[in-house]
Amino acid sequence: MELDTLDRIAAEVFEGYVVRKDLALRFKGQYPVPTYVGEFLLGRYCASTDEEEIAEGLAIVERQLKERTVRAGEEELYKARAREEGRVRIIDLVTARLDSKSDSYLATLPSLRLNDVRINPQLVAGNERMLTGGFYAEVELEYDAIVAQEQSGHPFGVASLRAIQLSTRAVLEDLSRGRESFTTEEWKRFLIRSVGLEPDALSEREQDILLLRMVPFVERNYNMVELGPRGTGKSHLYQQVSPYSHLVSGGKATVARMFVNNATGQRGLVAQYDVVCFDEISGVSFDQKDGVNIMKGYMESGEFSRGRESIRADGGIVMVGNFDVDVEHQQRIGHLLSPMPPEMRDDTAFMDRIHAYLPGWDVPKMRSDLFTEHFGLVSDFLSECWDRLRSESRVSTLHGRVQFGGALSGRDTMAVQKTVSGLLKLLYPNALKPVTDEDLEWAVRLALECRRRVKEQQKRIGSAEFRNTHFSYRIGEDGIEQFVLTPEVGSDDQIGADPLPPGQVWAIGPGGPDDYAGLYRADVTVGPGSGVRILNQPVPPAFRESARYAEQNLYARAQALVGDRDPRGHEFSVQLRAFDASRSGAFLGLPALLALCSALLKKSLRGGLIAVGGLNLGGGLDPVHNAVSIAELAVEKGAASLLIPVSARRQLNDLSDEMATKLTILYYSDAREALVKALGNF
Repeated sequence: MELDTLDRIAAEVFEGYVVRKDLALRFKGQYPVPTYVGEFLLGRYCASTDEEEIAEGLAIVERQLKERTVRAGEEELYKARAREEGRVRIIDLVTARLDSKSDSYLATLPSLRLNDVRINPQLVAGNERMLTGGFYAEVELEYDAIVAQEQSGHPFGVASLRAIQLSTRAVLEDLSRGRESFTTEEWKRFLIRSVGLEPDALSEREQDILLLRMVPFVERNYNMVELGPRGTGKSHLYQQVSPYSHLVSGGKATVARMFVNNATGQRGLVAQYDVVCFDEISGVSFDQKDGVNIMKGYMESGEFSRGRESIRADGGIVMVGNFDVDVEHQQRIGHLLSPMPPEMRDDTAFMDRIHAYLPGWDVPKMRSDLFTEHFGLVSDFLSECWDRLRSESRVSTLHGRVQFGGALSGRDTMAVQKTVSGLLKLLYPNALKPVTDEDLEWAVRLALECRRRVKEQQKRIGSAEFRNTHFSYRIGEDGIEQFVLTPEVGSDDQIGADPLPPGQVWAIGPGGPDDYAGLYRADVTVGPGSGVRILNQPVPPAFRESARYAEQNLYARAQALVGDRDPRGHEFSVQLRAFDASRSGAFLGLPALLALCSALLKKSLRGGLIAVGGLNLGGGLDPVHNAVSIAELAVEKGAASLLIPVSARRQLNDLSDEMATKLTILYYSDAREALVKALGNF
């Protein structure tokens, strides 16, 4: 392997904490232990860039895994060694239970098929997780021949154990110090390598989703759903990378195991682990009728009851599952939470407690070239850092810098804040480091998208209280309001219900003798300078004329259109996008003028609007001769409202009843009235 820039930085600033991730892959599947167990040993013996040291360390790791992991069929061999030698060392998943008959604890070692192993109460008290889901440990197993001769005796006992996932180093300080040597983009890529994947084989979008998967590990009581195709590694992070998470496979989930055992008072998984992940969520059900309600209450408040006692826990709930159909088809036949269990899939109150819905369909299926051969943080070190970050919050970073739009409810705002906090903790493990506006906006946009996806499914179920999903934000006091979409809602040439950013407008060119009517979008940006510059190359002559008419009307009627703003003191960059066979851009003067005004005012036009109208130099409006065809095209493209000159009113009396019910017609008599109606409430 050839070291790249990230490898060299990582090896220098995280000496002893990095490991080549391809080394861990060598042992994957060879031994009956998760990836992080192998990495724990690799971190102990192979945390080096020196090939000779790595080779020596690999030999030690391989020998320990070979000697201490029990393969199927070798159980009796290891038991015999314990009897003959008195003790034997193994690596196994240790669980324990209280045996009330003998008033003692008994451990279970599944690889040896032993369910009645003696264990010291002090060991249990210091490692309570063995009473719930258990954990991997290096176990020294002893055999007592005298006890074996006693009636109902338990000859095997745990002499000592070392939990594999626990680190005692001042890890967070080391992580923060090392982070300073990376740029933000380098750090994102390094985090992805640290979970075993190669960022160079992934798109920016795919990398973002993988980073979102990490948020539940650093944010307390974080509830997330990810549904998508099979084979995209949805459960990998929760099963193989961090020992602070527990994977519940599809099937019955007991209230006692999840929350609290009323008979013994023993706390459940959510109190023992940072993340509890339900795999194959469609097949999960609770053993009690009120199980979902208990989980719903816990997801809301982080509390659950045991009799009169209220118990707090900070474990997050993650639900992953598979789609049997593609996303577009799923949206046609139902909603994107349909694969959930029946008691969850249509419960809007349950959905409201989900902080983020990750688009698993945007992650590629796992293949060999997606796994990295480069250096990454040892899983033991990384998971311990994530656990320490859970006690911190980055919500204060938003205060005074980000304003959310009116469409967000209190729960929406809290969900977005938790996601932003988690993403910023991943990027900035040192809470004292200032967060750039660029990184803050990246986190805000991702958080809004993932929460809006939840809201869109609530709206699809039909509840009126969730109808406003136009999520938006502003960065800084004078920032422009930006609206955040969920990409799967519509295609590039479909007019969504969300307002476009300032300076953008949907338009229909009415066509003419040599041209068809067609859909366009005009995009305008404003900068220092003067005049209007069209970016299209070559510039369609008809659109050049439309843009010139729009520019002259803006100068002539500036006071009425944009108030005290001086359009002559700004340069407007204009780009026209055509989505149909029509390419001329003829008779688009009025839409072009709306785009210029919107950009200068820094205000979005109303969502779902499509504008029609040609201008002349004197401010007059060109007649529209095919208004019915234009209205039908607007409906076809998904528009909610059509802004059209009032001279077309009589023609539109011939619009069919079906079309008339799908489209709101907004008439205007001059450019100012068109702008006022286009801005609507924005």
